[in-house]
Amino acid sequence: MQRAPVDPSLPQNDTPAQQAARAAQLQATRGTYQWTTDVPTLPGVPLVAALPSSETPTLEWWILLIGIGLEIARNEIAVKLAAIGRDEIVIPEIEIAAMLAECAKIESSVATIKAKLAKGGGSIAGEIHLLVEAVEEEALFAMLRDHVASLRAMIELSDAERLAIGSRAPRSLESYRDLFATIALPGIAWQFIDDTTFARLRTAGPNAGMIAGISALPANFPLSAAQYASVVNGDTLDVALAQGRLYICDYRELEVLQSGVWEGKAKFIYRPMALFAVPPGGSALVPVAIQCGQDPLANPMFLPTLHADMQWGWEMAKQVVQVADGNYHELFAHLARTHLVIEAIAVATQRHLAQMHPIWALLLPHFEGTLFINNAAATSLIAANGPIDHIFGGTITSSQLAAADDRLAFDFSQSMLPVNLAARKVADKTMLPDYAYRDDALLVWQAIREWADGYIALYYANDAAVTGDTELAAWALSIAGEGQIFGFPAVTTRHALADVCTMVIFTASAQHAAVNFPQRAIMEFAPAVTGAGWAASPNAQAGNDKAGWLAMMPPVSLALEQLDTLYLLGSLYYRPLGDYRCRSFPYPQWFQDPAVIGAEGPLPRFQAALAQVEEQIVTRNANRMFPYPFLQPSLIPTSTNI
Repeated sequence: MQRAPVDPSLPQNDTPAQQAARAAQLQATRGTYQWTTDVPTLPGVPLVAALPSSETPTLEWWILLIGIGLEIARNEIAVKLAAIGRDEIVIPEIEIAAMLAECAKIESSVATIKAKLAKGGGSIAGEIHLLVEAVEEEALFAMLRDHVASLRAMIELSDAERLAIGSRAPRSLESYRDLFATIALPGIAWQFIDDTTFARLRTAGPNAGMIAGISALPANFPLSAAQYASVVNGDTLDVALAQGRLYICDYRELEVLQSGVWEGKAKFIYRPMALFAVPPGGSALVPVAIQCGQDPLANPMFLPTLHADMQWGWEMAKQVVQVADGNYHELFAHLARTHLVIEAIAVATQRHLAQMHPIWALLLPHFEGTLFINNAAATSLIAANGPIDHIFGGTITSSQLAAADDRLAFDFSQSMLPVNLAARKVADKTMLPDYAYRDDALLVWQAIREWADGYIALYYANDAAVTGDTELAAWALSIAGEGQIFGFPAVTTRHALADVCTMVIFTASAQHAAVNFPQRAIMEFAPAVTGAGWAASPNAQAGNDKAGWLAMMPPVSLALEQLDTLYLLGSLYYRPLGDYRCRSFPYPQWFQDPAVIGAEGPLPRFQAALAQVEEQIVTRNANRMFPYPFLQPSLIPTSTNI
């Protein structure tokens, strides 16, 4: 069973025999963890060449996954029954009964496994004391994998079903809400039309790390002073710019995407610009203007309005922004900047830090499940005829290239939370008081930083110990070189090492949580955020209607596929931050060094700090009009494992 060493050591402090043992272990590990940049769906991105068997998720993880899969399968069966009632599809009654029976069988089987693991009443989320022989554990794995395959077959829509479901019902918001047959309908299904919600998603939504402050309007965004004044009462454009109260979301980076086609229907990619303001004396953003493309000559300015003839044009412009935001979030903020960044660091860690190394021990739990889930994404999620291909607007090839290019352009040092907030001009809480992501993320960042500082101090007496660490130097070179992580700094001081470890841990845990879990709460409802437009963006604000707005939304069957996919991705919470355990059954505590886990050690201090952060965020959410739960430490998994 692999655990953190009882007495971690730096290579320069080892005896020649110990150094030789480290070198032999690393040589063997490098044979298992090899680089490749030839994964077809993510061209040029450094990934592990073949998934090591040790990267297979735990029994606990599979059990959680199956529980979510059962919820999705039963919901989909109910949706299909409704479609049968509308004469859209034909499924023999015996097949429906068989699917329901299979769900019950799987549920019973999993309950038996959970009871076995919990030894008659314990929780699988806690310490498991029952020892299972390796042969029995493998049998349980096989059983669970079979259950997953059965559920996947139930959930997968046939091509005929994708074309038929929703085809006879009139397009309406209710037709999208009806997809939540047995799964709870999220609040966003009723709130997303409100301008306040539209603005709030920039600071508390799935893509809350994009909005940036500006001191001048972009040259290609010719909003007039009169237009601004007509939206923000008692304010002027010049004053708002001078006081730093204007913020923009510019989706120019989506220019790399090429519009795709689904079943003969054209899909549309938008590259809008959206301006927001904090009104004088206000605390939260309000929407000011949307330009539906980068060229102002072809894209007029759309403004919030109370005029009946203009309202649907404004809603259509907001839909343009939400489609762009869905693409930016999923391809860049989520896939490229968390999953793919962490994979490169995980591979370099296995190849260059020996299992006696303290930084290997610190970081390894934060990589649990990442290589496995990335492999699954590369071979199914972002592959041809997969969910990204169906749901998102770009051709699958251009979507793959967009994610790959963004990953290779990622700047590690500039993406550190405090640096990133300052660069986007959103760090000043007096200028933008209502920014839930920023405020909660900073609390978690600081707790992780203190943990990294305390841990590093145990093993590095001074900066000379850092510069003398040959494995650490090779690790940093590998991440920047073979791993192609741009902006990865030279690690020559304890301070720099703590910065790097904080960034790795934060990205693998909190940052991923911030972009992953809103997929269920917000993005599962396709009219709120989706990946493709199904009609061209409007070329005038006047003269539009609700039918034109609804025509921009996806076919109902693709909205169901979006629900299935994002409900799954946004529901699996496995091992909260600060709970360090082994990957092997029965999952004992990971750290063994008394200096780390003792009463005065940095790990108990970290866990206490996270409890305090939890309390602060819970208090904040009690006072927020719309709670932001995604960065509560109890809801942040330790690693990017889904």
